[in-house]
Amino acid sequence: MLAPVILAASRSDRMRRLISAAPVTKQVVDRFIAGETVDDIVPVIQDLTSKGLELTMDVVGEDITTPEQAGAARDAYLELVGRLGELELGTRAEMSVKLSMFGQALPSPTTALPVGPSGPAPAFRSGHELALANVRPVVEAAAAIGTTVTLDAEDHTTLDSMFAIHDELRRDFPQTGCVIQAYLFRTEADASRLAANGSRVRLVKGAYKEPAEVAHQRKHEIDKAYVRVLKVLMEGDGYPMIGSHDPRLLSIAQELARRAGRKLDEYEFQMLYGIRTDEHLRLAAEGHRMRVYTAYGTDWYGYFMRRLAEKPANLRFFARSMLTRG
Repeated sequence: MLAPVILAASRSDRMRRLISAAPVTKQVVDRFIAGETVDDIVPVIQDLTSKGLELTMDVVGEDITTPEQAGAARDAYLELVGRLGELELGTRAEMSVKLSMFGQALPSPTTALPVGPSGPAPAFRSGHELALANVRPVVEAAAAIGTTVTLDAEDHTTLDSMFAIHDELRRDFPQTGCVIQAYLFRTEADASRLAANGSRVRLVKGAYKEPAEVAHQRKHEIDKAYVRVLKVLMEGDGYPMIGSHDPRLLSIAQELARRAGRKLDEYEFQMLYGIRTDEHLRLAAEGHRMRVYTAYGTDWYGYFMRRLAEKPANLRFFARSMLTRG
């Protein structure tokens, strides 16, 4: 019942200021955010991969209001690609991107991108075009070091644009992945299309506040939808990525994979950094591909609030920490 309140707070500047100023906040945020800079997260990457885990890296930040900020987000990912290339991990360390960071939501028409090494970039007719222009060099750079990029799903109003960009990128980089959200009514149809064309697809429950007209609202309805969609993915031609910490859903995923005749390297589990870390190691020890969604950066507020909304235990952890410090 608290989830809608927390998600509303994630968009509140006043709540952002209050929570960011709380002395205990950094201590709690450090559980979910691996660091603020590339230098901070390189040791984390090395530690996790040494334990048999894989990673998908997310540079946090979504509130982009100018093309210059979108260009800076692109450059932050290119910096990350450079460091991943030095580590020579290949697909063991991929990247996740939110297209809102690359200018997707900017109003039309946009201005030109900032001047780069090859001179001034052209103006774009829409935020969609700007996001595609910004994400393409990141996908290209990732491919050059032997890894890939997954496009994260955001609220339902952005999805047609995200899927169109995904289709465009896959023409040259078919390994590009995307995310679908079980709580949306449209997702079963999206899963059928993606599974048929061999996409890499991460399935999550969904962490945005969506209206009842487009999304299931009750947990048991979302869980049932998750299983239906996962069955479509497991029986299809794509590569399913199970984004969940729910023990029951993890068990169901393994049974659906067995029924579909999938080998252990034909699907993977994905969980968030800092949550159920013992389970990360257990699944990896059993031979499963276990990828840790690892976020870093200074603009952590929106990401952090959605983690609180997703799971009551996260909110209890935050409240308990604040009371203890108090």
